[in-house]
Amino acid sequence: MKVSCGPNMVPVLIWTLAASLVLCSEVTLNTKSCKLRSESVSERSVLSRLELLTKQNFTVEVKEDKKIYTYFFQLCGDANGVKGAGVIQTESGKTTIIGRYNATETYGGSDWVMLIYGSGDGYDSHCSHEMRRAIVMISCDKKADVGKFKVVKEDRDRQQNCFYLFELDSSTLCPVEESHISTGTIIIIIGICLLAVYLIGGFLYQRLVVGAKGMEQFPNHAFWVEFGNLTADGCDFVCRSRPREEAPNYRGVATEPMDEEEQEERDDHLLPM
Repeated sequence: MKVSCGPNMVPVLIWTLAASLVLCSEVTLNTKSCKLRSESVSERSVLSRLELLTKQNFTVEVKEDKKIYTYFFQLCGDANGVKGAGVIQTESGKTTIIGRYNATETYGGSDWVMLIYGSGDGYDSHCSHEMRRAIVMISCDKKADVGKFKVVKEDRDRQQNCFYLFELDSSTLCPVEESHISTGTIIIIIGICLLAVYLIGGFLYQRLVVGAKGMEQFPNHAFWVEFGNLTADGCDFVCRSRPREEAPNYRGVATEPMDEEEQEERDDHLLPM
């Protein structure tokens, strides 16, 4: 039996093969990849708040006792490519798994989430050889989409429940602030907008259509001038407590020079008797 492919089948096969490769190579990471120690709706809800932090690999270096430790953290994913590891530590080529995301616990508040990865590699000589555990405190920071990954401390001076403590800031955990605008504020905003439309529109109309110049470009200039005068008169009438007193009339001084006889007559009363 002979099977042949026509020329039209070649592009279809190529596109099918390419799509298959893309689908096979793409790995979808989300918080559902984390396996909770005890599945619950509340813990899963807290974990879902960190959805935007998936697909990111966080790294930090710490110098201690002339050694350089590098820590890698990934939310619900393989930290630095180590299968199943959520947090790892590397030093001089040695990799230690601090916590795995298949043993996850979550606790959260209004602006923080505490993520715990358990089932890490066991201690050699500390903490009764129990498994390592990573605690990552993720807090709200409005100034940073994703802040720096920090190592706070390693608490291993106890018999049980030892842990590594890390910090990470992110704006994704900040609660949404509701804007409360009062009725009075809304009225003021509307009034300012209407006034701006009136002034700008009236100015353009007076200048471009009427052809006014100077102060005449102000919309309804004659009305506002008269309105100002009427307002001043009304204020004067209402607020004045006493009637106006007319200024006394003074006889004006003659501007023409007086005759000598007239001047002598006016000066007679000054002579001694």
